[in-house]
Amino acid sequence: MVTQLKNETTSNIIYPDSDGKLMADNTLQFRWITMIKANLDWLFSQDSNVFVAGDLLWYPLEGDNKKRLAPDVMVVFGRPKGERGSYQQWKEDNIAPQVVFEILSPGNTQTEMSRKLLFYERYSVEEYYIYNPHKNELSGLLRGEEGLEIIDNMNGWVSPRLGIRFEISDPELKLYYPDGDNFTTYTEEKEKVQQEKQRADKLAAKLKELGINPDEL
Repeated sequence: MVTQLKNETTSNIIYPDSDGKLMADNTLQFRWITMIKANLDWLFSQDSNVFVAGDLLWYPLEGDNKKRLAPDVMVVFGRPKGERGSYQQWKEDNIAPQVVFEILSPGNTQTEMSRKLLFYERYSVEEYYIYNPHKNELSGLLRGEEGLEIIDNMNGWVSPRLGIRFEISDPELKLYYPDGDNFTTYTEEKEKVQQEKQRADKLAAKLKELGINPDEL
């Protein structure tokens, strides 16, 4: 009888989709969050079993809607893509996000970041990356035998899970795909496509001047 009451109580708990906080405090932080999320979406676009999310509330424990965090970006291997209001871990084969990113703003406090570290430590995050775009400072932690341990040198570091490379440069961090291409914003990618089209059009025009039909090549 007690078990039945417990189950009924658990099933009636509401897990809000929003914590009422803004995704970003400024345009620089927003640009980095969306850029990392979009590029990771692209990196794993052909793998239906990798879920990437930005600013999505993660509830690790059923029955507890107070323990929650919304990583700026998180990656979950072993879970299908798709829309979610929140990441309720017990509904996801109890798979915790393996990789999380936090992009700092001037408003982040040491207390807040310590609380996040404890949360990620406790709930089995494997890789935790923290970037402050205002100071161009990067740090990372990797799960070892004693939990999340600081990565001594992040310059040139390659994520074991993601395969991406971090390069600390001036004026800001650079991220690279496993094939060596760099992460880009939507605007940069669109400009690159336009430049490639312009080069192709010029080449086609030169071929036509020589009496060669490029469509027949």
